[in-house]
Amino acid sequence: MAATYAAVICAFLVFLTFTVHGEACTSPQILNERVYSTEESFTASETAFIVEFALSCKDGDKDLFLHADINGRQYPVSRIIDGNNEYQVSWTDEHKTTPTGQYVIKFYDEDGYSKLRKAQRSGESLSEIKPLFDVQFNHRGVSTGPYVQTEVLAAFVGFSVWYMAYNAKSKIQA
Repeated sequence: MAATYAAVICAFLVFLTFTVHGEACTSPQILNERVYSTEESFTASETAFIVEFALSCKDGDKDLFLHADINGRQYPVSRIIDGNNEYQVSWTDEHKTTPTGQYVIKFYDEDGYSKLRKAQRSGESLSEIKPLFDVQFNHRGVSTGPYVQTEVLAAFVGFSVWYMAYNAKSKIQA
């Protein structure tokens, strides 16, 4: 009886190791890449970034769990439910800490992400850990808007028209 329990447990552990291990993607290709970043600081308190893409693997589409590394910070990557292997990662940061320029987002599968986290904890060099793929985009920066707000300009024009009409009326009555 104990032998059958041991055999069942052993079979379950073997089954578990094959099902828990994530799928691997060989030769990943990025399709339909779309990048959004906040361009105006007047309507937003932080700069938002959204990166969407479709992923195609050489050995067929895979159901991957991806993680993104952006400037040393890691974020989970969401899978778009109604898409064809479409993924999305988004994050926000303060306007003053998001300078204009080129950004590189490194994407890791589960195995690569665990190696990255292990290297970070132990203080090892991160350059040896290769990402599955990366996405590069140019952030044009955040505009602070015009020097004079349109409301102030409209009030000034309205006051000027009123003043000219008042002066014209005063001259006619005099």
